[in-house]
Amino acid sequence: MSEILKALKERRSVRAYKSKSVPKDLLNIIIDAANNAPSGMNSQPWRFVIVEDDTLRKKLVDTAIPNAKKLLEPLKESDPERYELIMKRYKDLDDPVYYSAPAVIFVVGKGKYAALSCPLACQNMMLAAHSLGLGSCWVAFGAMVTDNDEIRQALELGDDEDIFGPIIIGYPEGATEPPEKRPPEVKWI
Repeated sequence: MSEILKALKERRSVRAYKSKSVPKDLLNIIIDAANNAPSGMNSQPWRFVIVEDDTLRKKLVDTAIPNAKKLLEPLKESDPERYELIMKRYKDLDDPVYYSAPAVIFVVGKGKYAALSCPLACQNMMLAAHSLGLGSCWVAFGAMVTDNDEIRQALELGDDEDIFGPIIIGYPEGATEPPEKRPPEVKWI
C-alpha cells in the first residue's frame, strides 16, 4: 500500500495530548503542507494563525464553550443520550474544545473560494501531522470565538474572513482506536 493510502487509513482524530510543545520546524512543515493544498483557480484563499499562548488559549476556551453549548441545546430534545454524553465531556475536561493541545492552528479564509479550498488545507495539515508522528483534530466548535473582539483582534480577523478548522496539533497521549466506518454508498453508471 502506498504511504499516502496508509496515512489516510491510519490517521485518527486525537483528543488527548501530552503537554510537550511541538517544535516550530514541525509546525512550519505542517503549514507548508497546508499551503500546498489545491485551491479553486489557485486562489490560495488562506492564512494561518498558530496559537500557543496560554492566556489566549484560556480566552478561546472561555469564549467557545458557551457558544458550543448553545448550539448543542437542540440535541437535548432530539438526541438526549448524545447530548448527555457531550455535556459529560464539558463537565469532566478543563478544555473540552481544544483538548489542551499544545498548538491550535486557525485556518483563516477569505473570498468566494475559501469555503471550498480551506478544508483541503486543513486535511493536508492533519495528514502532515500524522506523517510527523503528531496527532491532530479538526475542532469545529473551536471556531465559535468570533463574537469576542479581543480574540478577533488577536487573530487579526477581518469582517470578510472566516475561520476554517481550527486544527489542534500535538503529541498523542496513547493510541486512538479507529471508529467503525459504514461501507461507502456508490452508484456505478
